[in-house]
Amino acid sequence: MISRRSLLAAAGAGAFAQDPPQRPNFVFVLADDMGSADLSCYGCPDIRTPNIDSLAKRGVRFTRAYANAPECSPTRTALMTGRYQQRVGGLECAIGVGNVGRYDEAEWLAAKGQLGLPTTETSIARMLKNAGYDTACIGKWHLGYGAKFSANAHGFDEYFGILGGNADYVTHTEEDGANVLSHNGKAITREGYLTDLIADHAIGWLRKRSAAKPFFLYVPFNAPHTPLQALGDGPVGEKSRWNEGTRETYVKMVEHMDRRIGDLFAQLKSMEQAANTMVVFMSDNGGYNRSRNTPLKAGKSTCWEGGIRVPCLAAWPGKIPEGKTTDQVALTMDISATIIAAAGPKPPKPLDGIDILPQMTGEAKTVKRTLFWSYKRAETRRWAAREGDWKYVIDNGKEALHDLAADEAEQRDLLAGEPVRARRFRDLLAAWKRETAAPRLAGFPPPRRRVSQ
Repeated sequence: MISRRSLLAAAGAGAFAQDPPQRPNFVFVLADDMGSADLSCYGCPDIRTPNIDSLAKRGVRFTRAYANAPECSPTRTALMTGRYQQRVGGLECAIGVGNVGRYDEAEWLAAKGQLGLPTTETSIARMLKNAGYDTACIGKWHLGYGAKFSANAHGFDEYFGILGGNADYVTHTEEDGANVLSHNGKAITREGYLTDLIADHAIGWLRKRSAAKPFFLYVPFNAPHTPLQALGDGPVGEKSRWNEGTRETYVKMVEHMDRRIGDLFAQLKSMEQAANTMVVFMSDNGGYNRSRNTPLKAGKSTCWEGGIRVPCLAAWPGKIPEGKTTDQVALTMDISATIIAAAGPKPPKPLDGIDILPQMTGEAKTVKRTLFWSYKRAETRRWAAREGDWKYVIDNGKEALHDLAADEAEQRDLLAGEPVRARRFRDLLAAWKRETAAPRLAGFPPPRRRVSQ
């Protein structure tokens, strides 16, 4: 017979203590070149995306979410580091096919074999891995072709996908014909539509997870990036056809990606992990080539709203209320900071992103931000800064100033009537450029003058 004293002693020794709370999982799904208005829950009239839309029903929909940049590689750099990509250097536009630098500093790094995300930088995957998480990146990497820049080198246990910025969905080759499908550092060949290969591999990886260990799964689909190929279409062929295609094909690509994202969600549910998983969906930049950015100005590769404003949805049962909408101004790197804060590891370097979970849950009011963008390619130079509802843009030397609260389509330039505000933005932008200057570009020579052809 067990005495009362024995029971008390056992309780004091922890025999009846509760198990520690299960640490959350994280699934980050990234679309490629999706327009800010290409989802049903953002008012799209011709695309049906019930699975992605379910995140808005089960969680929060952002109305003022931004990519860190108007192109692929820089946004992905910010996602991995939780910091402005300018701090890395050489990644202010997409890495070109075959690991080509597309502006002076990037060309200089490429010539030295240094074009890519160096492992000296902070990595969300490495932080989570060191904190005991299983980590996987399944999809488009686009942060360097070499092994020293690989997803595995940055803390991902598992990598499967394409190394560069795009690929034929059937042959898995880039515009130059090179196969870029890779699995944990080895070039591979597979048959199948690329969206399906990515989804199947991600689902397969989830099936192998143990409930005893938390996971971070990053799924960067290359859809709906060009070439425009729906499931069942043949290879694109010559490079000249890479940007051809119709809105109808684009719609099919997005809807198929949505179906496969639904399969991913079903796998989480079957594992009984849906309730303990924060799921985020976002695009890497504004839309391009048959996308819909309405009513925003321009699109990919610009610093106008259409180039950087993106759809963003997040769900976390029991944490984020259902059917919530937030006007919080947020960047890609804020999602990284939010995941890191929720998981618990201390970043080795200060983050530029902030934890916005309190704004997602409604526990805190929206925070006013001062944020910056920069884009370089060949001779093109574009910058933007947002402070509150005001946005300042320099587009190839031409300045503009807009009040986004009254004019989110950026149709009325108020620069001439706001000299004090314009001067403040110039000063803010100049200070930001100095503060985020990349140490690895310290030896970069002055830009050479290009000769017009």
